[in-house]
Amino acid sequence: MKHKQGGMTLLSFVMVLAVVGFALFIGMKLFPMYQEFYAVKTSMAALAKEPGSGDPTRAREMFFKRMDLNYSESVKPGDLKFDRAGGGMRMTVDYEVRRPLVGNLDIVAHFEHSQDLTGSSVD
Repeated sequence: MKHKQGGMTLLSFVMVLAVVGFALFIGMKLFPMYQEFYAVKTSMAALAKEPGSGDPTRAREMFFKRMDLNYSESVKPGDLKFDRAGGGMRMTVDYEVRRPLVGNLDIVAHFEHSQDLTGSSVD
């Protein structure tokens, strides 16, 4: 009595390898975008505790200094918005990142985060 062996053929292995490779390729394109967004969020949280962050002009300057340290290139000055919230200010960052994928296809990600600035204004 013969037992038939089961398993993957070379063609099915190559197909699985192609799918996994494509998923890794997409992940390598997405990871830097989300890593940069994490840097934006942590910079905003640290900025909220800084003295003088209640002044929008000073907060903008301190935020972009932090972004330069993180080698962030996606957030532009027009992406920052300051609003009055309660007794202080709320800073909102709203930006889009576009990275080439393959040929004329791009990956586009939209990020938005708000942070209440609790640092008192410098008089």
